[in-house]
Amino acid sequence: MSLSIGIVGLPNVGKSTLFNALTAKKVEASNYPFCTIDPNVGVVRVPDARLEKIAQISKPKKIVPTTIEFVDIAGLVRGAHKGEGLGNQFLANIRECDAICEVVRNFENIDIVHVNGKIDPDGDRETINMELIFADLATVEKRLSKVVREARGGDKEAVKLKSLLEKLKITLEQGRSVRELLFNKDEHKLLKGLSLLTLKPIIYVLNSNDNSQDLGAWDGEVISLNIKQEEEIANLSPEEQKEYIEELGLKTSGLDKLIEASYKLLNLITFFTTGPDETRAWTVRKDSLAPEAAGVIHTDFEKGFIRAEIINWEKFIEAGGEQVARERGFIQTEGKNYIMQDGDICHFLFN
Repeated sequence: MSLSIGIVGLPNVGKSTLFNALTAKKVEASNYPFCTIDPNVGVVRVPDARLEKIAQISKPKKIVPTTIEFVDIAGLVRGAHKGEGLGNQFLANIRECDAICEVVRNFENIDIVHVNGKIDPDGDRETINMELIFADLATVEKRLSKVVREARGGDKEAVKLKSLLEKLKITLEQGRSVRELLFNKDEHKLLKGLSLLTLKPIIYVLNSNDNSQDLGAWDGEVISLNIKQEEEIANLSPEEQKEYIEELGLKTSGLDKLIEASYKLLNLITFFTTGPDETRAWTVRKDSLAPEAAGVIHTDFEKGFIRAEIINWEKFIEAGGEQVARERGFIQTEGKNYIMQDGDICHFLFN
């Protein structure tokens, strides 16, 4: 399952530095706008202590974590929705992502120019937010002008879409994001065809030299990071990273917290497969059925799904392995209607 999170923000707020820290894939992070023109993509391991614990029992030849994809998108500026600063290209890159990670600057540094000349986290967030709102409003108005004619002709689907578009237009004209609204099932289906930017789930990274966080109400989770420090930690060896994090009095790095929060933002859960050859974490959307999870491993598994043998990872650890788990009745046989749970260890049977 390939899902991506676009890293966005004004120029010179720390987007590319965050990307470097996340992926260890070095991209240019120079002190001027638009140094990142083409989106850079990095696949990041999702930290999960359960995977190592399961592997300690199974002792596999190989351990494979699940991953999440981050896309480093060049800095947006005021007027991007009208094409300012290569805005159209950058908005298109955001549109292709499943969620947004917005980096907001909250640090002073005379050597790093702020595009608006002052440090103002609330104002910077509002600038980006309004550019996405204006872009969505243009999309909605363009679609509405076409669907009005179809609705007049009595087309039932067009009537439904017209009603939804009018609802969206009012919200966007009020300077509000579409994600603030509630939708019924029919509206959710219609929304998929619009590719709206402000419908995407969002998480904010406040790039600070300390953990201070004095902000207004924002429409998403806010994680405060010292991104430069996180990049320094990421460039250390695993052993040195652990020591450094402990010296800071932390249990985990800020990056790990961001990755985990981003994973949850996409409404994802993790299930596992394990054996002597491989212990592996897999990604599936929350509330997915067992055949869908099997299909993540291989499409043939979903087509020929018969049943699944499932055990909670903690029960697996408690039993010390599959044999004792079976003897204790910890392994359950589930059919096609089983809803996957985070932490399931699965063995799928198919024909």
